[in-house]
Amino acid sequence: MIDLLLIASSTFILFCYCLCVIIRSSQYCIVHLNYYWNKFSTMIDVRPAFFRLSVISIALYFLRLLRLRRMTCMALLIAPAPPPPPPPPTTSPSCTCHHHQPCTSSNSQLDPNHLPNNIGIKNKQLLIGRGNSNEVLVKPSRKRPARLVVPTDLDSIEKVKRMDNMMKELEIIQGRDFFLASKKGRREVMEDRHAVVLDISGDPKQAFFVVIDGHGGHEAADYVAKNLGKNIVNELQGVGVGKAGNQIEAALRGGYSATDKEFLAQDVHGGACAAGVLLKDGEVHAAHVGDCKVVLSRKGKAITLTNEHRLSREDERERIENSGGFLHCHNGVWRVNGSLAISRAFGDVHLKDWIICEPEIVKVALTSECEFLIVASDGLWDRVSDQEAVDVVVSRNHMMIESCRKLVEISSSRGNRDDITVMLINLHNFKMITHTHTHI
Repeated sequence: MIDLLLIASSTFILFCYCLCVIIRSSQYCIVHLNYYWNKFSTMIDVRPAFFRLSVISIALYFLRLLRLRRMTCMALLIAPAPPPPPPPPTTSPSCTCHHHQPCTSSNSQLDPNHLPNNIGIKNKQLLIGRGNSNEVLVKPSRKRPARLVVPTDLDSIEKVKRMDNMMKELEIIQGRDFFLASKKGRREVMEDRHAVVLDISGDPKQAFFVVIDGHGGHEAADYVAKNLGKNIVNELQGVGVGKAGNQIEAALRGGYSATDKEFLAQDVHGGACAAGVLLKDGEVHAAHVGDCKVVLSRKGKAITLTNEHRLSREDERERIENSGGFLHCHNGVWRVNGSLAISRAFGDVHLKDWIICEPEIVKVALTSECEFLIVASDGLWDRVSDQEAVDVVVSRNHMMIESCRKLVEISSSRGNRDDITVMLINLHNFKMITHTHTHI
């Protein structure tokens, strides 16, 4: 209302000003009126004031028009847009999703990099990938495309990287009649060792194989790997072909005992478990101390030749307690004097009154059904069962190198942190060939 009054008054004043100018400049004006006008104008000159007020009023009027136009534009922007028209029904063939909603046919698949705005995220399998993903709920929008859901199932990628690193650390050895794979665990130093003695007494059918698992350092494992086979061969010098099995057993015990005594004389701490196999005269003699193990495959069936020397065995606990040892069970694991969880080993001078190095020996005749031996440290057997280990080799058609590698890989993938050593021995060349003589 005030704006209208200002506009009217300014217009009237401007009209009066123009009228005065016209009257003043007219040649036909009345003299008397001109006299009074001149007298009035000389008293008060109102023309500049009228002009300024008119200019200000016109400026306010145009500012008012601009303000009204701006408010009209903002109202148009805020007003909601009408909903989009429904899509026309399609006559082409369509498939049905799990929620009974039509989806496009195979000829017009969704672009995984850009989703249409009018598609609700109800069937998340339509987005991208089949693995686990971070679900991002996207609402239909008119002004921006839907967000893209990127799969975050990177466990498989990380697993591949870990397996690649594991394969780089893997030691592979292929020898005559034996194959070995070894991998260091989380310790700073690899404490597993192995040793092989072939052609004992010049006989290619006689050999000694051993896998050693050290503890408290690698010194004991190094010494056993270097000297155990040599001491057993020395003990076998007096044992001829076809001699009684008890002589071979005595030679094995003598070799184990001599090696243990020699190491104790070094005055070095630490110890080692070992599982050894002597192949002689068509027989397998398995001798072990500690928790290394020997498994025989007989027509694909696992035959365990060793019984681990752990304190879970009642007979071993009784032997230690009867000899004055102290046993303590912590978190379900029995330990000698709160230290070792095994009951027999090389070395361990501070526990030698109870941790003996007397091996248990098992003899098995080699027949046509005997295929191979698996000799390994507890790094394998803590994660892989005896029969599973045999199945891995059989399923690979007795490809020994690949089987060794696979067994180490399985144990590592199941969270094993210990050193792993796996040795496979092909028994084909150690079987005795029986000749049949025909009398004429």
